[in-house]
Order: sequence, then structure tokens, then C-alpha cells
Amino acid sequence: MRVLTWNLWWRFGPWEARREAILEVLREERPDIVGLQEVWARNGENLAAWLAGELDMHWTWDPFASPERWQKRIGDAAVDVGVAVLSRWPIAARGVAPLPADGGRDDGRSALYALLDAPGGPVPFFTVHLNSSPGESAVRCAQVRALSAFVAERRADAVFPPVVTGDFNAWPDSDEIRLFGGCLTEPAVPGQVMLDAWSYADPAAPWATWDPANPYAAQSHGPPTRIDYIHAGAPGPGGLGRVMSVRRTGDGPVRGVWPSDHAAVVADLALPPGGEPGAEPAAKGAEPGARPGPEWRPSAGHGPG
Repeated sequence: MRVLTWNLWWRFGPWEARREAILEVLREERPDIVGLQEVWARNGENLAAWLAGELDMHWTWDPFASPERWQKRIGDAAVDVGVAVLSRWPIAARGVAPLPADGGRDDGRSALYALLDAPGGPVPFFTVHLNSSPGESAVRCAQVRALSAFVAERRADAVFPPVVTGDFNAWPDSDEIRLFGGCLTEPAVPGQVMLDAWSYADPAAPWATWDPANPYAAQSHGPPTRIDYIHAGAPGPGGLGRVMSVRRTGDGPVRGVWPSDHAAVVADLALPPGGEPGAEPAAKGAEPGARPGPEWRPSAGHGPG
């Protein structure tokens, strides 16, 4: 099962050309599930919906409750910002959990949950975009606690371990990442451990998802770091959901256009025997405009806000 997470840099820069570059990367990677951050919507048009339509995937999204700060940055009060999930398989259920922002900038962010009707059994999937200011570690720790409780609540009785994606805006050794992982310190929810997929990466592989080699990221004048994550719960029976491979993608120009200021992360997780991708999904998605993809055949295989 191929999982991808990507912050799409909202409607900043040459967003129309970038949208095409984003689509080209996703077509090449052929993910089964995608967690997206900084998704835009305006006057009935939604970037996640457009990508889902082009890729024949199901989709759902949740906008920030208070996007005014973002809207002022581009001078357009009609544009929303939020997080989204794209799925090759039907979305059987969805939910959102507000993220606290006491002591920080409150954009009304939330964690988005989608229960995916995969052929090997339901997959509890989450995506999130935490506060970004370097000095907001305490805020992100509070957000991680809320996220962890939400994961514990929604993972329910699913055999497949929960998969949590997103832009955490935090370095790998930060308090908030250690708190969410629960391996290097006491976990936010007792007994709940979330494994950073990058722990399985080739040590020689390019690792920074916020990288000054990207001209958009270079404008921050900050160091290279990894702030975008795929986390998975402890593997289930027979290694179900274990990380088989992980790497960056979307980390270079496409036909001369950088798709985003972030690189994406893509990981392959183990499915149960007989649950390999390829089953034809149902015809109804979680949002208006979602489409099935019988011809879709996947392969085995800091920012502005």
C-alpha cells in the first residue's frame, strides 16, 4: 500500500503551473492514499477535488475555521485553506478534531480522519498540519496530544495500524515528535506508539523535506530539515502495515516548475496476503465529485504557514 504526504504550498507562487506539476508527480508515484496540507478552495473549486478527479480517486477535506490570516497574505478573502485525503478506495467514514492553539496563532486547524475501505480490511488514516512558528513548540505539543487522543479514539477495532501523515512543522528530535512517537519519551496516550516511517529509510537517501535547494524554501533562509512525516502504528499480525520502503519525492522541478516549497514523503506499507491493491473500488466517493478508479493500478514500491 503506497502512502504519500505533501504540503502543497496553498495558492502561493505560480499556483496554476504548480498544480499541473503536483498532478504529474502524483501520476508518476501512483499512491493508494494521499494526505495533503495547504489545500485551497475558492468559489466551489477545490484543489483536492481536482486532483481526485484527474487521478480517479475518492477525496475528502476539512478547511481551517479561521483562514483570515492566510487570506490577507494573498489579498483574497474568498480562498479557503485546509487539509485533505485522497484514496484509491472508498471512504467509509470521516471525522475531524479541532487542534488547540492556546499561546499561538489560532487558524482553526484540525486533524482529518478517513476510514478507508481497502480490500484487505479498513485502514484508519489521518492527516494534519500543525502550527508553524519555530517558537510554538509548546503549542504543537498540545496539538500532538489532541491528535494522539483522536487517533486512539478513531482507530477503533481496525486490525491495520493507524497511519498518520502531515506537516508537523517540527524537527525529528523535537519534543512534539518524540511525544507523538512515544518511543523516546512517554507517549501522549499510554501504550500508543507511532513509528516514524523515515526510521526505515536508506541512511544515504536525501532526507530534508524543507530544503534550501528548493528556491521557494530558500526564501526562508533556514537550514535543511525534515518536518513532513508518515507515522504508522506498531505492525499488526504477520507484520501488517510494516514500512517496506520510504523516500522523498516531488523534490525537484517538473518541466521547469517546482511543485511546492516542500518535498513529499512516500512510503510503501505491507498489506495482508490477498489484500494487494487492484480490487475495483465502489462508485461513490466521500465528497461530491469523487470518482472511482477501476483502471488505476498502483505500483508496489518551514513553510509559509
